Amino acid sequence: MNRFEGPGGKEARIRYLDGDFQVLTPGAFVRCAVTGEPIPLDELKYWSVARQEPYANAAASLSREIEVNPELRKRG
Repeated sequence: MNRFEGPGGKEARIRYLDGDFQVLTPGAFVRCAVTGEPIPLDELKYWSVARQEPYANAAASLSREIEVNPELRKRG
């Protein structure tokens, strides 16, 4: 059994705010919007307030930002 299984292993529902987040439905983790991997709430550091999406790491966050704003690729 891993830490996402069992009684506390539900996926949380979160409202992402500037510099913080609000738990709407309690759970142990959220899923990265890019990779789908589970992110324990105590390790959640990257999200988009505008898109209300969590990201596993900075690379996933950047990947989504470039996907949504392709003109960012042209900047050098």
